Amino acid sequence: MPVAPDFAVPNLTTAQTGPFLKFESLLLERAPDIERWFRNQWSLTAPPFYCSVDLRNAGFKLAPVDTNLFPGGFNNLNPAFEALCVQAIQSALDRVMGNACEVLLVPENHTRNRFYLENVATIQGLIQKAGYAVRLGSLRSDLNAPELIKLDSGRELLLEPIQRDGDEVFVGDFKPCVVLLNNDLSAGRPAVLENLTQPVLPPLGVGWSTRLKTQHFGHYRAVAAEFGKLLGIDPWWVDPLFRNCGQINFKTREGEDCLASNVELLLEDITEKYREYGVKEEPFVIVKADAGTYGMGVMTVKSAAEIRNLNRDARKKMASAKEGNEVTGAIIQEGVYTFERWGEEQATAEPVIYMIDKHVVGGFYRVHSGRSNQENLNAPGASFQQIAFAEPCNTPDCTRDADASPNRFYAYGVVARLALLAAARETALATTGDKLLATA
Repeated sequence: MPVAPDFAVPNLTTAQTGPFLKFESLLLERAPDIERWFRNQWSLTAPPFYCSVDLRNAGFKLAPVDTNLFPGGFNNLNPAFEALCVQAIQSALDRVMGNACEVLLVPENHTRNRFYLENVATIQGLIQKAGYAVRLGSLRSDLNAPELIKLDSGRELLLEPIQRDGDEVFVGDFKPCVVLLNNDLSAGRPAVLENLTQPVLPPLGVGWSTRLKTQHFGHYRAVAAEFGKLLGIDPWWVDPLFRNCGQINFKTREGEDCLASNVELLLEDITEKYREYGVKEEPFVIVKADAGTYGMGVMTVKSAAEIRNLNRDARKKMASAKEGNEVTGAIIQEGVYTFERWGEEQATAEPVIYMIDKHVVGGFYRVHSGRSNQENLNAPGASFQQIAFAEPCNTPDCTRDADASPNRFYAYGVVARLALLAAARETALATTGDKLLATA
């Protein structure tokens, strides 16, 4: 295991650290039980190939607010933990196909986002270092021949059009054992990848063309309840409350009454929890598209009146999703404060934890000097500060204080893995659904 260099840790500026430090201490005390419980869960449900989880640390609560099954920020991870990533990739592919030797990596279609392409190059390099041959297969309809892309880092990517022969896909003379998606399928399920004999990771059924955040957080609610029972705690400590509306059209205001009434009900539930735990902060909710990513279609709301009084520009912004899709459903999620602050500017920060298979392999702090601790930080102007886990997130240092960096990161790793378990259950159902469709 490489030794991580010294690194800066954001300050936790809230005065509401008492319950959180108590929670961290409990996690340290019960670490053997927690790790045993996770091992049992992974024996029942295999984890997804990879996953990233956005966390919010309010001092009185630590909870995931988003779970991405097609993570796109591997270039932001600290290189010190490259070996851990490589080992986790080997573990993941051995579980899926023990004799796998060739991997087809399928990236997003856009080629103008240089930061995202650096992520693709990083994933490709990690897979190669794990001992697998890997090529890039593109779903772009305008790509008819290999295209070489030179990156700012000096690395190069060779995109090749995916071709199909029967129930297998290939690029050039390369026929892969496994297809690995780093494309979230917001544009829909590509026909070229349907019903393949080659495993597709993650399965098509968890792409954003079919996946809903309300479904994921429904699974997470069950996981949090089980975890709360294990530790004898209120699951709310790790679980953001949520409600949802079915059909909604922000442009025409269809479904607006449903959305406003659910905002009001959720704010009442949060207020009751704040009263129970003596939290003095003002409750708020986050309204966001039920499907999709990239921080699009997200707003902070503190009253139902704000929904009814949205101006035209705000409604237009909320109606837009990735790939030009229209938002047709919304999740109303408990707003979780982040009291992490980074640097001399004391910029708002939140941890993002990355996992491959069942292993925590690193993360970074998303930092935004122009956003408050109640706003979505996944927005233009955000920067990324590497987390070099001084010790792995599944091996806390119980000789240190609960708020010592390794133990703070252990808490992050535990809650991130709860979201990973929810995603595993979600993926298992999607895989079963895909198999039923294939045999229908």
